[in-house]
Amino acid sequence: MTAQPERLLFGRAWLKGRAVDDVLITVADGRIADLVESAHCPQGADRLDDLLVPGFIDIHVHGAAGCDFMDGSVEACKAVLQHHARHGTTAVAATTLSASQPDLLRAVRAIADCSAELAAGTAEVCAIHLEGPYINPARAGAQAAASIRPGSIHEVTELMALAPNLAWIITVAPEVDGVRALIEHFARRVVFSIGHTAADYGQTVAALDWGASHFTHLFNAMPPFHHRNPGPIGAAFVSTEATAELIADGIHLHPAALRIATQAMAGRVTLVTDAIRACGMPDGNYTLYDQQITLAEGVARLADGTLAGSVLTMMDAVRNMVELAGVPLDAVLPLATEVPAHVIGVSATKGRIEIGYDADLVAITPKLDVSTVFVRGEEIGAS
Repeated sequence: MTAQPERLLFGRAWLKGRAVDDVLITVADGRIADLVESAHCPQGADRLDDLLVPGFIDIHVHGAAGCDFMDGSVEACKAVLQHHARHGTTAVAATTLSASQPDLLRAVRAIADCSAELAAGTAEVCAIHLEGPYINPARAGAQAAASIRPGSIHEVTELMALAPNLAWIITVAPEVDGVRALIEHFARRVVFSIGHTAADYGQTVAALDWGASHFTHLFNAMPPFHHRNPGPIGAAFVSTEATAELIADGIHLHPAALRIATQAMAGRVTLVTDAIRACGMPDGNYTLYDQQITLAEGVARLADGTLAGSVLTMMDAVRNMVELAGVPLDAVLPLATEVPAHVIGVSATKGRIEIGYDADLVAITPKLDVSTVFVRGEEIGAS
């Protein structure tokens, strides 16, 4: 991205957990250079009518606009990033699926190439999320069972070498062969996320002891909570440090489940979209790697009825948490900004509106729609 001239933004902004009127933000070189509260709007400043919040960070997103990160091309990556940027997402963990080793290598190489330079109008790739292939085929969900395999230190080393400057999340099932060795070997360099698993409570707690620290789309693709067998969900609730994803589309989870998890894991929940290539597209037939899916009335499923990701955006997720789950906006915004920034290790530069932080900003209307987006200070047309 080319250097941007200094720009002044004036209006209402979300600062340190509250909406503040008459804030003057100076943006220079893609960062917030200055921040003044109770300011007057100077000549030449852009007055924003809507609330300015930190840009959304999606750490589990596969695709949009007919494209998927698994397509293995820079053009496909850019199309996905452009779509989500227009809906308020300013940073992502580009997410892959269980796939053959050559296909994973190709996908990761394309993501790395795309992340090397922030293209105009796109969200920034800050991390890569391998959702598999080291998962339990019995809890594969919409993933291709034929591509699932034991954990491999050699394979992960080869993949990570293609994108050494990005953060990494890897979804694993603790009970799968090779996963313990994988976690213990890479725990200081990788966020290991428990998901697509049949693990019981004890196995899950053990995985947290090995070094896992996150849960992939909590509740989905794992055993349900039972009062005598709490399983991974119980382990997530009991933990004081592990974080967890929620898909707040009103389909994957009942609104009460969203609220329960948010209360039980205060400060440790991150909203994600799990969006697929059908996001932003009309009803019809699509692919999820080598699986055939059908999108009908906003719900994507395999032929057998299994849910296959979502067509959610992060703005949708925030709105659903407020309108469906009844969680106040001031409690929801950190789930889309500060918490995911912490998970992928970018909380020193993203997730807040503060001096020195990246100028990743989203103006949202009272109806919780996106009106304006800034990625590293560059204004992007909203959808």
